[in-house]
Amino acid sequence: MRDAQGEGRAPVLQFTNCRILRGRALLREDLWVRGGRILDPEKLFFEERRMADEQRDCGGCILAPGFIDVQINGGFGVDFSQATEDVGSGVALVAQRILSHGVTSFCPTLVTSPPEVYHKVLPQIPVKSGGPHGAGVLGVHLEGPFISREKRGAHPEAHLRSFEANAFHDVLATYGPLDNVRIVTLAPELGRSHEVIQALTARGICVSLGHSVADLQAAEEAVQSGATFITHLFNAMLPFHHRDPGIVGLLTSDRLPPGRHIFYGMIADGTHTNPAALRIAHRAHPQGLVLVTDAVPALGLGNGRHTLGQQEVEVDGLTAYVAGTKTLSGSIAPMDVCVRHFLQATGVEHQEHG
Repeated sequence: MRDAQGEGRAPVLQFTNCRILRGRALLREDLWVRGGRILDPEKLFFEERRMADEQRDCGGCILAPGFIDVQINGGFGVDFSQATEDVGSGVALVAQRILSHGVTSFCPTLVTSPPEVYHKVLPQIPVKSGGPHGAGVLGVHLEGPFISREKRGAHPEAHLRSFEANAFHDVLATYGPLDNVRIVTLAPELGRSHEVIQALTARGICVSLGHSVADLQAAEEAVQSGATFITHLFNAMLPFHHRDPGIVGLLTSDRLPPGRHIFYGMIADGTHTNPAALRIAHRAHPQGLVLVTDAVPALGLGNGRHTLGQQEVEVDGLTAYVAGTKTLSGSIAPMDVCVRHFLQATGVEHQEHG
């Protein structure tokens, strides 16, 4: 953290000719920043008698917080689920490249893998702040291997696992230390999942429900145990049914703990989720929606065969499949494309003043 004295010596930047989102409106006004912190220009002038050290003309563009991608499996040829000798440099490359798509922080995501991959890869992924060098790393998202065989999607069946008698010990034996882990996706219908959810949340790790055949009651019980997120809503879970909506029903459930809010990821790439489904979810629970790319290592590379952990992925146009099948295996759309598609699909609009 910057000390107050050090921050005071940092140059003051004034962003001019920009539009800033305040509330639900875009306002035309300047933005003042010092040492990464937004300033009140009146206090700066009247209390410190200072003006800007540098001005930057934004050319009428929107100046907004960066995007956060909490589910990205790699990109630009980098596969986070591959146990290479220099995982850190691959993470750094992706961090640098996604800046141009508006992403300023992310969670490198590992798909279902054998324990030796987790033990080798996880220690090489540091949690760090972002900057001109690249997006910040918030922590790792572990998607699997404690998921449903029926809804495994692109996850290799051979490496799926269930919880045994000492459930949390199984988690530690599979992953190793969890110091840099921030999200774990699991299927709540697995036996002993509730004690795992409680143990993970006690460590400050977000538990996300996904790749699951859980009914609504099982999903509600998982939330009561501490789960707060849903992995790529509608994908790799039971389809919505009017008598039992499954995990999707959490968006409007009245059986959640008081004050507990459910968030859910959605892949708005034009392939994984129909625009009508995007609209249904957003209108049912807009405060909980989190756009994710679920991008695979083929992001930015074009057609051909690429890896995703222990499997091969084939990219054909705008779609990535497990090679030789029609099983979707993540997205090749960057976050800015997903945001634009979401806005087009849902009709969410902003107001502009000034």
